[in-house]
Amino acid sequence: MARQSGHRAAERPGSGTRRINGRLLARLIGEAPVERPYYLAVSRAVSGLVLDGRVPSNTRLPAERDLATALGVSRNTVTAAYAWLRDHGFLESRQGAGSWTVLPGSGTDEPSPFVPAAEHIDLGVAAPPAVEGLRAAALRAAEQLSAHVGGLGYHPYGLPELRHAIARRYVERGLPTTPEQIFVTNGAQQGIALALDLLLRPGDEMLVESPTYPHALDAARRGGARIRTVGVTPQGWDMEYLVDAFRRWKPDLAYLVPDFQNPTGALMDDEERRVLVREARRAESYLVIDEAVTELAIDSGDLPAPVAAHDTDGRVLTVGSVAKLLWGGLRVGWVRTTPPMVTRLMAARQRFDLAGAVLDQLTATHLLADVMRIRAERSRQLRRNRDALLYALRERLPDWRSSVPGGGLVLWTALPQPMAGALSAAAVRHGVRPAAGPVFGDDGTLERYLRLSYTQPPDVLADAVDRLAAAYAETLAHPAQSRGQLYV
Repeated sequence: MARQSGHRAAERPGSGTRRINGRLLARLIGEAPVERPYYLAVSRAVSGLVLDGRVPSNTRLPAERDLATALGVSRNTVTAAYAWLRDHGFLESRQGAGSWTVLPGSGTDEPSPFVPAAEHIDLGVAAPPAVEGLRAAALRAAEQLSAHVGGLGYHPYGLPELRHAIARRYVERGLPTTPEQIFVTNGAQQGIALALDLLLRPGDEMLVESPTYPHALDAARRGGARIRTVGVTPQGWDMEYLVDAFRRWKPDLAYLVPDFQNPTGALMDDEERRVLVREARRAESYLVIDEAVTELAIDSGDLPAPVAAHDTDGRVLTVGSVAKLLWGGLRVGWVRTTPPMVTRLMAARQRFDLAGAVLDQLTATHLLADVMRIRAERSRQLRRNRDALLYALRERLPDWRSSVPGGGLVLWTALPQPMAGALSAAAVRHGVRPAAGPVFGDDGTLERYLRLSYTQPPDVLADAVDRLAAAYAETLAHPAQSRGQLYV
């Protein structure tokens, strides 16, 4: 089943290994408003797609004749559109090599660590407060600890009772699972890192969404993977593009967040999940599926079956965690996969640590026994907060656009123009810290977006939006002065 890992040369700008065909690009352009002359509609649509990350930088565009045919326009129209894109820094062309997208300088610096002062409101971290009952569960776990102190305290696969509890939750969700299929980790991030470390070699192809969870991108970069991207919006995935990506690139591994996608909030339906697994099987790709926020449904309605429910040959590794549901300080996650893969993950783990904390795992076990009540409590809390943030944004910043996610912890908010880096820097000066869009992409795009978490109470969120409005006014009035260090 495993495919031999390749060691490919590093991609250089204009090499054309990332492409979009005329038909797909024409469909994306067709979603943009029509203006006259038409070449401006084409060029501005393409530049918007690049800034939004739906067409990544260093993507080879179709030949002028091919795009003209797909759009049903003259070649002169496409020639003029490509010229506009070159003049405005969105396109580079080379004789005999074609034309490929580039990203104009955005004026933002590289992300750097930032610890907000006590008076700052942090909308950049999606971490809810601890659930009711956490303290009691921790005390019960401490009382049970005496039953474990006679041993070594190392459970490299995870505490047996926790593995049983996690497996039982998958069964409740309609996915037959045994404890032997559960590998317990110190949080979801460790699970993702171990899976990538085990399944990727330098130069291997990894397919991710754009935008996506930045720490997954970091893990891929550290391992030397060649990152490919497919676009996702709050309305969902471009499945035609996703299928084309699997067939064209045959990635060694794909990482996706199908439930309340981070950061867009999109939810993949059951048929799309079936297609995803089918294409991964055909391409001989592994799928790492991030379910860190799956339990955080806000609106009513049943979720689709887990992606792994469509898997018949062990290609899906599902990563979960209690951090978003219970508390970020409870560093307990897991990977659901086949028993042989669990053994391989355990061996890979020895490079980093030996096992997780017994007390944390006992606490998580107690809380998972009451998961349905906790889910309902968290859902009520998040619905109140989400709706308060949406209301404040509509009142104070009506030209910003936010879709309503059905779950998760964040809003993916579209700005009227590419300014996320400058606006984020100004916002920090006003005492609020959003997450700027570019950190969720692989190539510096997504300057039109902010990610705003709604884990704070409604009154705090209203105050945060007031501060964002002041920062926005400053950025519009003095764009050059607002540029600065990007904190994410």
